[in-house]
Amino acid sequence: MAQQDWKSRLGVVYSTNPDFQYRTEQAAPEADTLPPQKQRLIVRIDRRQRAGKQVTLVEGFVGRSEDLAALAKTLKAKCGVGGTAKDGEITIQGDLRDKLVALLTAMGYNAKRGN
Repeated sequence: MAQQDWKSRLGVVYSTNPDFQYRTEQAAPEADTLPPQKQRLIVRIDRRQRAGKQVTLVEGFVGRSEDLAALAKTLKAKCGVGGTAKDGEITIQGDLRDKLVALLTAMGYNAKRGN
């Protein structure tokens, strides 16, 4: 079936070699999630490209995206606000730096307040 996947081969130059086998790049596996004590999370505020609204960013999480999403869901529920988890960082709506640092510390994470 992989030989029939023509969309992944768009833009490839035709080869006249009858023994040629096209190989696609394999995605690197995600890193295992570190235990909370070994995580170094930085909690900072950001206003850029958000029409002046404040959001709190939790950066520095090392692990799988499922674990990041679970941590984000827990933090959003405890703060009672919305947010998202993508690209290795958690975005929480509003300025909740102090509350998030306290929550993460209580959960066993090594959290530090940024700016």
